[in-house]
Amino acid sequence: MKPTLYFLRSSEQKIVTDMLHYALRLDQVNKTLSDIPKLAIYEEFYGFTSKDLGLYALIDNKIAGAVWIRRLNADHGSNGYIDDNTPILNIAVLPEYRGQGLGSQMLEQLFVEAGALYENICVSVVLDSPAVHFYDRHGFVRHDNGSVEQSFVDGKKVITLIKKLQKVAVIRPTDGYDPRRWMD
Repeated sequence: MKPTLYFLRSSEQKIVTDMLHYALRLDQVNKTLSDIPKLAIYEEFYGFTSKDLGLYALIDNKIAGAVWIRRLNADHGSNGYIDDNTPILNIAVLPEYRGQGLGSQMLEQLFVEAGALYENICVSVVLDSPAVHFYDRHGFVRHDNGSVEQSFVDGKKVITLIKKLQKVAVIRPTDGYDPRRWMD
């Protein structure tokens, strides 16, 4: 069961909205996005500006997960905010596809794509969560400010992790790049 990866487009806003439910652990605390309106900053109008970049995974014609970054500003008051030039990461894998490496595959591809645009990306994660180890394995480190915030979802302590991206050159289709290869 090999996933196929696709770029998230603005017309696929519903994927971001649906996956945000899992990315922010709302399924675990029995809440919805409408219960916490402040969370809309992570998905509202996704893809309508160049500040958004993401992809999703299909397995057997079913959306199995998604990963996306979004540049926010200080006025948004989001968990994990570092500065206006460091986008915030969200990642979700449906429960039935967890533990199979799908999150890692999506994240590694996002690093390649985001490296053409950004120097760093950041993520907010529950302090005592196994997700901290997941991000450690992918090169994230605790942000220098060392502060601990409270999650908007359930008030748990969250920390901000940051990853320095490798700068890569953008390859254009005219350079011999085959876009079908990316989806393999």
